[in-house]
Amino acid sequence: MPASQDKTSSTLVTLPNGVRVVAMPMPHRQTAAISVFVRTGSAHESAAENGISHVIEHMAFKGTARRTVRRINLDAERLGAEVNAHTDKDHTAYQIRGLGQHAEQFIEMLGDIVLAPTFPADELERERQVLLQEFAEDEDDPVSTGFKLLDRACYGLHPVAQPVIGSRRNIERFERPHLVRYVERQYSGCNLIVGAAGAIDVDGIVTAAERVFGAMPRGAPNLVALPRYVGAIKSRALPGSSQTHVVIGFPIASLRDDDAAFQVAATVFGDGMSSPLLSRVREERGLAYHASCVADQFDMCGQLVIEASTAPAQFDELLVEIRHLLRAQVEATDPVDLERARNQIAVRRLHDAEKPLRRLEDAALEVFVHGRLRTPEETLAHLHAVGADAVRGAFESMLAAGPAAAIVGSVRRGAGDRAREILTAI
Repeated sequence: MPASQDKTSSTLVTLPNGVRVVAMPMPHRQTAAISVFVRTGSAHESAAENGISHVIEHMAFKGTARRTVRRINLDAERLGAEVNAHTDKDHTAYQIRGLGQHAEQFIEMLGDIVLAPTFPADELERERQVLLQEFAEDEDDPVSTGFKLLDRACYGLHPVAQPVIGSRRNIERFERPHLVRYVERQYSGCNLIVGAAGAIDVDGIVTAAERVFGAMPRGAPNLVALPRYVGAIKSRALPGSSQTHVVIGFPIASLRDDDAAFQVAATVFGDGMSSPLLSRVREERGLAYHASCVADQFDMCGQLVIEASTAPAQFDELLVEIRHLLRAQVEATDPVDLERARNQIAVRRLHDAEKPLRRLEDAALEVFVHGRLRTPEETLAHLHAVGADAVRGAFESMLAAGPAAAIVGSVRRGAGDRAREILTAI
């Protein structure tokens, strides 16, 4: 099947069963990255299933109908390649990086992992212990705990608020039939993207993808109901912590809304040492060593997240400063800050475009949400079209919705009530 006449342009091909193939030639490279993205993650799981996407991602490498766990790793490493995977709220990704000349072979390898895992019972018992250690490490991390609490503070019991790693109870009880049933339900053609970037032949990639994945059942799109924003304040004391970690969230547009103003707003507010957040909180006041602001956007929702760590005695002062800084952004957007933010995002995206795996993930999310690939020129034009009025409007809509917050670590008595009083006075 011919896919493209231009051997340097990005190509999107949809196979008859709904599988999408994204091919992104990068002729200056000698290496290539191959990824398989499945539109399933913790936001697609029921409470009883929470964590199962992550368990499946681990177990997919533990043996297939044709290969043992050692053979899976050896086949890649004999070619000098690296094989890996990750799970997020909205997708699971399997990937191999190696020489471009082996790209089509890598599609075969990933196809075996994604389509034919056997989930051996003995391997599951061994991997369960690894997963429980990962869970314990995640629970001990105050920042990770803060982000998980913030998700609950924003969206309550909606699946999008569930942690990717799941719960200890679920990790302990999942058995092979649970994994098999979930894969049968979620892994289908219209929910899968095969991506290739680097030193690749586009037609060869499309042909290999069709050969390997063309027989998958089409299935139905794995969609998630829109969550309702709650806006709660939650806190949790962690023994041994000497600092108070606070994570503040506001609801913003989802990826589907295609509104770049919130990305620009987050960067204006707290990306870089010259941003208002870092300049005031760290450089002028010394209230925190670390502080940041990011816009996390998924298909079904989005959050602007402000994160900082401070001494317990300075907690109230920190929140008051953040409140003042947010109010100031509603009143006016500094033109220099706006220029800085747009250029920071543009350069970051150009850097990402030079990294095959990052480029593939951005492209896959674009295809899952919008069904098409945008050119870099389109993306940058969309970004630079964001003006000061749009940024002020973004802050105004967030503050109107009200904050959610999570406070963890060394938490003094009444910290949650004080946070609610200070932050809701914005």
